Amino acid sequence: MAPNLPVHLCIFLVISCVDSCFIPVSIQATVPQTVQVGHVISKVDVDQCDTITLHFTTSDPDFTVRPDGTIVTVAITMVPANGRTFSVQFQDLDGQKREMDVYLVQNSRKVLKDGLLKRSKRRWSPLPFNIIENDAPPFPKDVELIASDSSATRRVYYTISGPGVTEEPVGVFSVVMDTGMLQVNKAVDRERTPQFVFQARVFDRYTNQETDLPLPITVNVVDVNDNAPTFTGLMQFHVLEQSKAGTMVGMVNATDIDERGTDHTKIRYSLLSGTDLFYINPETGVISTKTDTLDREVNEKYFVTVEIKDMNGALNGLVSTAPATIVLGDINDNPPTFTKTSYDVKVKENQVEGLLLRIPIEDKDLVKTPNWNTEFVIKKGNEKGNFRIERDPKTNEGLIYLTKPLDYEKTKNLKLEVLARNQAELSGTKAQWVSIPVDISVVDEDEGPEFTAPTVLFTVQENTPNDTLIGTYIAVDPETKSSAGIKYYKVSDPASWIKVDESTGQLKIANTIDRESHFVTNGVYNVSMKAIDASLKTGTGTVIIQVEDVNDHVPDIPFKDLVMCEKDGGEMGSVLVIAEDKDQAPFSAPFSFELGEEHDGRWAVKRLNNTAVMLEHTKELPTGVYTVPLMVKDLQGFGKTQTVTVRICRCRNGACLAYQNSTSLGVWAILAMLLALGLLLLLCILFAFICVTKNEKMELEDMGDSGGILLKSNIEAPGDAVDSNLIIVPASGIDPSVKGSMIDVGWVGAKNSGMIGGGLGAQQNLLQQSGGVILTNMENGYPGQYEGSQYGGQYGSGQCGGGQYGGGNMTFDNTRFMKFNNSAAWHFWQTNGLFLQQKLAYLGTGEEGRYADDIIHTYGFEGVGSPAGSVGCCSDQGNQENLDFLNTLGPKFKTLAEGTSDPQLHGLFFRRHYAVTTVIFCALDPQNRKWKKDGCTSAKIFGFVARKTGSGQDNVCHLFAEHDPEQPASAIVNFVSKVMIGSQKTK
Repeated sequence: MAPNLPVHLCIFLVISCVDSCFIPVSIQATVPQTVQVGHVISKVDVDQCDTITLHFTTSDPDFTVRPDGTIVTVAITMVPANGRTFSVQFQDLDGQKREMDVYLVQNSRKVLKDGLLKRSKRRWSPLPFNIIENDAPPFPKDVELIASDSSATRRVYYTISGPGVTEEPVGVFSVVMDTGMLQVNKAVDRERTPQFVFQARVFDRYTNQETDLPLPITVNVVDVNDNAPTFTGLMQFHVLEQSKAGTMVGMVNATDIDERGTDHTKIRYSLLSGTDLFYINPETGVISTKTDTLDREVNEKYFVTVEIKDMNGALNGLVSTAPATIVLGDINDNPPTFTKTSYDVKVKENQVEGLLLRIPIEDKDLVKTPNWNTEFVIKKGNEKGNFRIERDPKTNEGLIYLTKPLDYEKTKNLKLEVLARNQAELSGTKAQWVSIPVDISVVDEDEGPEFTAPTVLFTVQENTPNDTLIGTYIAVDPETKSSAGIKYYKVSDPASWIKVDESTGQLKIANTIDRESHFVTNGVYNVSMKAIDASLKTGTGTVIIQVEDVNDHVPDIPFKDLVMCEKDGGEMGSVLVIAEDKDQAPFSAPFSFELGEEHDGRWAVKRLNNTAVMLEHTKELPTGVYTVPLMVKDLQGFGKTQTVTVRICRCRNGACLAYQNSTSLGVWAILAMLLALGLLLLLCILFAFICVTKNEKMELEDMGDSGGILLKSNIEAPGDAVDSNLIIVPASGIDPSVKGSMIDVGWVGAKNSGMIGGGLGAQQNLLQQSGGVILTNMENGYPGQYEGSQYGGQYGSGQCGGGQYGGGNMTFDNTRFMKFNNSAAWHFWQTNGLFLQQKLAYLGTGEEGRYADDIIHTYGFEGVGSPAGSVGCCSDQGNQENLDFLNTLGPKFKTLAEGTSDPQLHGLFFRRHYAVTTVIFCALDPQNRKWKKDGCTSAKIFGFVARKTGSGQDNVCHLFAEHDPEQPASAIVNFVSKVMIGSQKTK
C-alpha cells in the first residue's frame, strides 16, 4: 500500500509542443471531504514563465491561484464523494487564452470519535485516466496500474468489463491479470467516443473470491487536432450599392467537431480575394464593406474566397476555403432619361381622342422595380385638359393621348413640357428629374357651323299669342365668321311650341305655351337646334325657354262632396273645405273664401289657413244633403263661385251610418254575375245537344236456342265463311302501337297471336258474368279472303234470359245470319268491309309469314271436326260459384263438358278457355246500342277479338253485355286493352 499522506497529488502532463513555459492541461488532487480555508490544493510550476502575463483566474470562487502557481482555497469547501472540478484560466506567451482543469477527489481516511484517523479500505488507484486520441502504434500501450490493497496479503488477479472492453466498442482496453496494468489496444477517435467508463474487479487467485469492492474506471480521450473546420449555411450575401464603408454584408458560419473550448476548435477567418472592397472579422466571420463606391450598374455580383483555420489561425492549424457571393441591391441612383431632346406632333382639329405620341425612356436601374418604373407628368401646356399621359407597363414608354378635340381657330399651337420621374425617390445621386418639350401643332380642318353660344336663354310668358317672336339663335362658320348659307332646324321640341325660321334662325311661338304643362320642368322648357352649312356640316345648340306664369287658373275645390257628422246637444258641426290653384305666387294663395250670393243664410265660413276654411252651419239642421255656394278667389281677386255638397248624418267612427248600412254592387260583382249566367246558359245548351244526339237503344231479340241465346260457335273443323264487313270496330279503340292495326278503317285485322276468353274471366272474374253472341257463317261477296275465319261472340244466359238489339237496325235469327233493315246501316258495314278486303289483299301478296300478324289465316284442320266451338264465360254475377247453368246449355256446350260431370271443372274450363295475353282487340259498341233482358235494365255492349289457345290461325270475336253496374263495360275494356298493349310490347 502507498504511504498515508494527508494530500496525494497526481499531475498529468499532456505536452502539445516543446516550450520553456509549460502549463499542464489538467491536474488531479486528493483532498479531504471538508477543505479548510488556505488549504493548498496543488502548485503549478511557473518558474520558466512570465508570471506577469499569465494572470491566473479560476471558474470557482472558492479557489484562487497565487502568482507562484499555488492553488489554495479561500473558503471552507465541501468535496462530494464523486469529486469536484473547476478550471483555471490564464494567458500564454502568444497572448491566447487557455484553460487548465483541476479534479478534486476525496481521500480514504475517516475520523473516529476519539479524534484518531482510521484508514478506510483503499479505492485502488487515482482517477480518471487519460489516453491520447488517434495514438500511433505499436499497441498495446500501458495506461495506468490498477492496484488493490488486497494484493499485499493475497495473490490476486484483475478483470475489467463494460464499454470499450466487453461492450461496443469491444477490445479497446484490456488488463494484465497478474499485475493490474491497464492497457489500450487500438487508436481511439474522440469525436466518436470521448470517454470510457467500465468496471475493474479483483479476485483471489485460489478461491476466485472478490477481495475488494468493484471500482469504476473512467478513461478520458485527450483530443488532438485531427478535424479541419467546415462551413455551414449559405455563402451568398446581399448589400445595397453605395453602402457606407463598414456596412455589414453578412456572417460566415463555420464549425469544428474537435473538443470545444480548445484551440482545436477556435476558428480564425480571413479573405483570400476581394480584400480591396470587403473585410472579414477574423474572430466572428462578419463580412463588411471597405468602400462606399460599390455600383450595381457596374458590377452586380462579387465573388470572394473565404478561408477558415482552427488553432486560432496558428501555422499548424487545419484550413478550409469556400467561395462566397455578394449581390449588390439596387437603389434609385439613376433617373430616367429621354432618348431625344424634344418632340413635334401634328393634330387635326376636332380629332377625336386617341394616342398621339410614344416617348421612349432609358433607366439603368433594376428593371420592373419602382427604381425603373417611370411616371410621366405634363407640367405645362395642358391647362384646358386636352391631353393625358400614361405609362406603357411593358416598355416603360410615355403615351400622350388626346382627350378633347382641338380648335384651330382658337389654338393653333400648344407647347407641352413632359417630366419623367421614377416611382421611387432618387437616392445616392445628385442628379435631378428631367423634362423635355413637346410641340403640338393643330392642323386646320373645314368645320361645321357653330352657334354663337352653346345655349341661349329666352324668357316667355305662357299663353303668348302664336307667331310672336321670342328671339334669334344663329350660327357662324368658324373660318369665315359668317352666317351666310346656314340653315336652321329643330332637333327636339317635345310640345311643338316653337317654330324656327330656316334662313334667319328666328324663333316664334307656334302653339300656346302652358307653364303648367308636364313638358315644363321648374318653369323651364328646352328646344334643341341644328345648324347646317352648304357642305352639310352641322352644329348643334340648345334654346332654354324660361316660361313666366300668368294668372290663367282660378282656385278650385277638388273635393266638393263633404260629410258632416251630426252632433248632440245642439252643437253646430263643421267641415273642412280645401282649395288649390295651378298657378304660382302671386297668382295663387292665399285664397279668400266667402259664401255665394245664393246661399240660404244657414252657413258660415271660418278661415283656417291660406288654402282652407271650415264650413259650419249657423242653425240646427236635420240630417240630409245640402248644397252651399262658395266664392273662392286668389291673391289677385281672380276666382269663381263653386258649389259644395254637404251630407249631414249620424256617424260612427267618423263615417255615416247610412254609408255603412248601404250596400251596392260594384263593376266586378256585376261582371261575375254575368259570367255565371253565361256559364249556366252554356251548360244548358250542352245538355240539350247531348239529349238530341243520343242514339236510340236497339233491342236484340232472343230468337231461342237451347240454354238461352248462346249461338253456334266456331268449331275446330273448317267453319263457315264469315263476312268481315259485318264486323265493325271503332278506330278510336285501337292502340296505334299494336302491330298490324288499321287506324280509321273501321276494323282491325285479326292478329295471329293469342285469344281471350275464360282466362280473362279467371283473372278479373268479370267476363264470365257477361252475355254474348257468336256470329258465324256470314259471307258478303268476298270469297276466299276470309276463308275459315270466324268472328263470334256470346251473351251468357242467366237471370235476364234472351233479348235483342234495340233500334231495328239488325236482328239475329235461328239461321245465324245478320240482317239489316235499312240501306244506311248496310252501306256502313259494307264500306268498312271493303277497307278490310283491300288491306288483306295487299298483305296477301307478301311472302309467307312476312305479314303474318296482319293476315287472317285459315283454321288449322286436324282431320276431325269438333262438335263444339270456342266459348267464353257466361256465369251470372249474382251467383258466382253456382255452375248449375252449365247443365242447361245447348248440345254444343254439353259436348265440351261431357268429359266430366264435375260442375267446378266445367266452370274452370270456361274461365280459362282463353288467356288475357291472346287478346287482339277490345272495344265498346261504336253505335252505343243497348242489350235488354227481361226484368233487367239496358246494358252496354262490348267485345273483343282473340286467338284460341293452341291454334295459330283461329281468330274469334266475342260480344258481351254489361251486367253489373259496379263492373262497367268501360272499365273492363280499359283493363283488357292495357293488358293487350302490354302483351304486344313484350313480344
